[in-house]
Amino acid sequence: MCIRDSLGPDYTNTLARGFGSDWMDAEPRPGKHSGAYMLGSVYAVHPFVLTSFSGDFDSVSTLAHEWGHALHSHLANTHQPFLNAQYATFLAEVASTFNERLLMEHLIDGATNDAQRLFYLNEALESLRGTFFRQAMFAAFERDIHARLAAGEALTGADFSRLYLVQVRRYLGQEVGVVDIDARYGIEWAYIPHFYYNFYVYQYATSIAAASLLVDGVKGDARGARERYLALLAAGGSDNPYRLLKDAGVDLATPAPYRSLVQRMDRLLDEME
Repeated sequence: MCIRDSLGPDYTNTLARGFGSDWMDAEPRPGKHSGAYMLGSVYAVHPFVLTSFSGDFDSVSTLAHEWGHALHSHLANTHQPFLNAQYATFLAEVASTFNERLLMEHLIDGATNDAQRLFYLNEALESLRGTFFRQAMFAAFERDIHARLAAGEALTGADFSRLYLVQVRRYLGQEVGVVDIDARYGIEWAYIPHFYYNFYVYQYATSIAAASLLVDGVKGDARGARERYLALLAAGGSDNPYRLLKDAGVDLATPAPYRSLVQRMDRLLDEME
């Protein structure tokens, strides 16, 4: 992942220490819980990563993602007192998507033929679609239903499907003739786990936008970019998360991080063509 080049030897050595010890349960086996998770809330102990590694691309990408979380928690727990160590949800997906981006660029740069390169370019675009575009659509749906409930409106499951379908058709461009979305897609909301929590999905979109701008700075060798990013991870929850990101060089109240992400999508499409 070229992490040593991007984030330095201290980060890399900690990652190697975690890989070489009992910080992770990675072996697939019958009856094991599915999915991948990181638990970093036990303050006096190292983070724990659960995954089922099969060696394919998705497994490697998941590994990069979850270890982004793990190193974020480790650095925060190491540098902050207990009360300030836990970082806010607003920051939760920055380190994970940062690592995914490093991995993806490493794989694209190292591709040995056009077919391999095209595969990685497509995966990079699909990641942006799923983490930025799709999560923004989810957030629009979530905001809509909560606003209606706050206004005293009673909603049934059929109402949820109707409102979700409105967002899917809007985001995928049915009204302008891009694609025709069958009404049966309206039920998709029902099996998306994050809708059963309070306002989580929006921060995937904001976090990947922040990570995009942070990676641009680190990979571009902008003065102090690496140090500001590592300081963000080590800061945990010691300040307002918006201010922590701003100190690291990302102001999410401005167009800059979102433009960075869209420009990357354009570059990926250009390379595919």
